[in-house]
Amino acid sequence: MISNEEFLRAMSNFASGVTVITTRDKAGVPHGITVSAFCSLSAEPPLVLACINKSTGSHYAFIERGAFVVHILGEHQRHISEQFAEPLLDKFAGMPLLETPSGLPVIEGALVTLECTLVQPYDGGDHSILVGKIESAEVMDARPLLYFRGDYRRLDAGD
Repeated sequence: MISNEEFLRAMSNFASGVTVITTRDKAGVPHGITVSAFCSLSAEPPLVLACINKSTGSHYAFIERGAFVVHILGEHQRHISEQFAEPLLDKFAGMPLLETPSGLPVIEGALVTLECTLVQPYDGGDHSILVGKIESAEVMDARPLLYFRGDYRRLDAGD
């Protein structure tokens, strides 16, 4: 079996996009976290999955609400990724927000915004795997924010 350090070093070589997922708990308090473990799952029906650490303070809210918004960040939104990755009390401080018709918080200007209904949470070790059915999508024309070997990256200008 490999060590935790070996696992993390190996996984850091997988370039990924950067997402922030948001929701509101039953009391109406907004919650959000930066998530790198995100991918499409199915085209029919349209499903995505996002993995969130069970120890994060917002974990309960995503399960409780049963709905969330995925924001695939553009390269101009590194500061948003960093803000939502920190254990801050108010991760939405200073951030202009929109709302979905169902009252979920939406971060303005994301490359892609996906409103999802939670289909099923699954156990994934120290993470929960959230499978979400996409209810609506908005796509902007921007370049993606990437993460590789522990740092943010940009596509070359020719890409």
